[in-house]
Amino acid sequence: MAYIICEPCVGVKDKACVAVCPVDCIHEGTEPLDMLYIHPDECIDCGLCEPECPVTAIFADSDLPKDQERFIQINADFFRNK
Repeated sequence: MAYIICEPCVGVKDKACVAVCPVDCIHEGTEPLDMLYIHPDECIDCGLCEPECPVTAIFADSDLPKDQERFIQINADFFRNK
């Protein structure tokens, strides 16, 4: 399982999730979208970030709402281009 940041983070980028991440796997980006991204290979699936998000933008990939599933690919593409 991996955690995904989705649409509510776009343009917000509240970094409360970054502050609690024990492995620093949450990165700020502006392309393809101005939001935060969770590195899928670095994330240890601890879930500490999810309740810290004030805009409810972080989900386990298995719990991602249907209308947000495109963010799985957006997140993967962000790190593929790094």
